[in-house]
Amino acid sequence: MSGAEQVTENHGSRAILIVADKSQQKSIDAIIAGFSQKLGFLPDFDVVEDEKITGGFIAIVDGHVYDASFSSRLHDLSKALTDSLEHAETESSFATVGAFLKERASHASAAPKIYNYGEVVSAADGIVHIRGLSGSKYGELVEFDGGAVGIILDLSVSGAGAALIDGEVTTKSVVHPTGRVAEIPVGESLLGRIVDPLGRPLDGYELHTKRTRPSEATAPTIRERDAVNTPLETGILAIDSMIPIGRGQRELIIGDRQTGKTSIALSAIINQKSTGVTCVYCAIGQKASSVAESAERLRRAGALEHTVIVSASGSDSAAMQYLAPYAATAVAEEFMYAGRDVLIVYDDLSKHAQAYRTLSLLLRRPSGREAYPGDVFYLHSRLLERSAKLSRELGGGSITALPIIETMAGDISAYIPTNVISITDGQIYLEAELFSSGQRPAVNVGLSVSRVGRAAQYKSMRAVSGSLRLEVAQYRDMAVFAQFGADIDAETDKQLRSGERLMELLKQSDYRQYSSAEQVALLVAAKLGIFANYKPGEINSAAQRALLYLSQHSDFIMHSIKNSGELTDFDRTDLERALHAFAAADNHDGDSK
Repeated sequence: MSGAEQVTENHGSRAILIVADKSQQKSIDAIIAGFSQKLGFLPDFDVVEDEKITGGFIAIVDGHVYDASFSSRLHDLSKALTDSLEHAETESSFATVGAFLKERASHASAAPKIYNYGEVVSAADGIVHIRGLSGSKYGELVEFDGGAVGIILDLSVSGAGAALIDGEVTTKSVVHPTGRVAEIPVGESLLGRIVDPLGRPLDGYELHTKRTRPSEATAPTIRERDAVNTPLETGILAIDSMIPIGRGQRELIIGDRQTGKTSIALSAIINQKSTGVTCVYCAIGQKASSVAESAERLRRAGALEHTVIVSASGSDSAAMQYLAPYAATAVAEEFMYAGRDVLIVYDDLSKHAQAYRTLSLLLRRPSGREAYPGDVFYLHSRLLERSAKLSRELGGGSITALPIIETMAGDISAYIPTNVISITDGQIYLEAELFSSGQRPAVNVGLSVSRVGRAAQYKSMRAVSGSLRLEVAQYRDMAVFAQFGADIDAETDKQLRSGERLMELLKQSDYRQYSSAEQVALLVAAKLGIFANYKPGEINSAAQRALLYLSQHSDFIMHSIKNSGELTDFDRTDLERALHAFAAADNHDGDSK
């Protein structure tokens, strides 16, 4: 194709006929006549001589290349023979080497290869405008001279627009379609690894896998889905008790910058290390050092071995950041369709939307609200709809999605937050004011919701958390009025003190997970008033001592609750007895004031 590339660069889009010998006029006339009959019109060929093609011809007409050169045929035949030798049958199948070569050569095709080509018109800011390739498909990968790779994101009658993924291009460069969409290696070999959206390892080790999946895929249909009714525990008391997440659900984590969104997501991943749930963490637009820090935290917690990290850092192109969540979902789908449960975290989709906005503006698409293109809703809906709980006929696997959205000054009515809220099955809203006051996790119960609800809770948790959400909401409402120094009656004062201790109980340090049995035990203790005589600042340490006491003296009760997922009357009686014993044994100088 070297001759075609050279001529295309010099002559643009004119019809070109490359032959080995221009003096063979009869052969040239016959070729032109054949094209006239095939195309229905007589192309005005520029005839160029290139002895490198040995014989035959290469024609470039109307954006198509017809390669019938001898050099191309010899190359294909050589490759076919080489591949055949690598997979040759036993020696007894052929009497001689000549017979073997003759048999393989007899199957070689003499038909010309026909393929499209394009020409770079302009290239700037990671966007390449191409003349030709109008027959390509959206999302198709294209290759440029010099090895650069791009992805088609815009199509028109006269050409295409591509986002540059890797490498550099110049104007007049030739573009070749690959016929392939973006894809990523998948499978068990990715566990514990950090890769980019094209599957290239970022952790310094080689990746050995041949199986791939396209980054974009169709979401499961309604018939292929099953009900979401199995809990996916995060290990965080405030979430598992009041905003439960089920396997196959899409629960948004939303809040301002530096309110603990990533900490909650990583805690959820760490909590899956003994549950059999495979995890995928997709980092979009983050610093490479932040991704490395998150990977190290998972490694120290023993959770990296069941996790795949797909990263497109802030220094990567906008196209790579655009591809990242789709590639990460393809990795998760491989496990889901194998019948496994998967947790995927998108950190975060705000940066993903911004990368897509950048690409769209550079591609000269019309902009709408906040300069985002009109299809920005479809950008995330086609991504998040791929998370589901599959039916038993399809193996019963699931993908649980935890997308993260960053708000500005707590504004959840902005364009991207409202879009993603409408797509997901609920949201966990983290409030900056709560975070600043020391309430960690800073979950605003009033603005947080799980649309799957109590169907995604174990019976044991349902039995003890029914009124918890209401109690927290009531306390927050009363605390607002108490701030103004208004006179309050004794009953209200009692509720304020009880709510204050409950909020202290819900505080949880980063990356400290509670098992389901521990969460149930703490909520039972709160209902019994075990912590009523402790100062608010003592609640958390008292709770840790209570859990330690139960593990040492009532371990069989905790195992029963954890393994069965139920809180039987017998277990509840024994648990309450053990908690009262702890309260009597725990030495403290508590003061109810």
